[in-house]
Amino acid sequence: MNTQTRFWLMLAVLLGASAGLHHLSHGDAIPTVRPLNTFPLHLGEWQGEDLPLEPRIVRALGVSDYLNRVYQASDGGLVYLYVGYYQSQRTGAAIHSPKNCLPGAGWEPVRAGRLVLTGPGGRQVEVNEYLVENGLARQFVLYWYQSHGRVIASEYSGKIHMVLDSLRFSRTDAALVRVSTPISQGQEGASLTRSAAFAQAFLAGSQGFIPD
Repeated sequence: MNTQTRFWLMLAVLLGASAGLHHLSHGDAIPTVRPLNTFPLHLGEWQGEDLPLEPRIVRALGVSDYLNRVYQASDGGLVYLYVGYYQSQRTGAAIHSPKNCLPGAGWEPVRAGRLVLTGPGGRQVEVNEYLVENGLARQFVLYWYQSHGRVIASEYSGKIHMVLDSLRFSRTDAALVRVSTPISQGQEGASLTRSAAFAQAFLAGSQGFIPD
């Protein structure tokens, strides 16, 4: 079986399984967690400030809860944090991949890859790393899917876990976490280091805010 055949077979299985989610359970059993807006404003060397989204944008995203902030480091560097949490993905509300949202907002990918971070307990986790540009402006974007104690980079793996967790635990909840850092001229390395350091600090502090 060649790669293209495997891809279409996996896609067909995922679509069929996702369509069946509506009939396999009457609802999602979600553990109680703290609201995202109570996540610390002070995180290590960073101090945060809320950037509330317009109600129409929140409705379009379909999130159950969200966090949108800018954090400033002691050296003045900025990091933007967005967390969109979906309590259930059975009724049409689903995570919007940055692969689609960033180009729609005018940000075009220059480079895409993966980055390994240190997560809670010292375990290694893999996240998506994007270098994007909009005119003369550039940003590093790190993003991943977080649910049930897992950090997942792949959209396909995220869908597979969602289907399996629905069958085993009657849960389809998950969060998208995105960390964005503006790049000053000639400072790509420093910007990526800042993004990675903040992402690791978020992961260390996110327990209790995204259900395990």
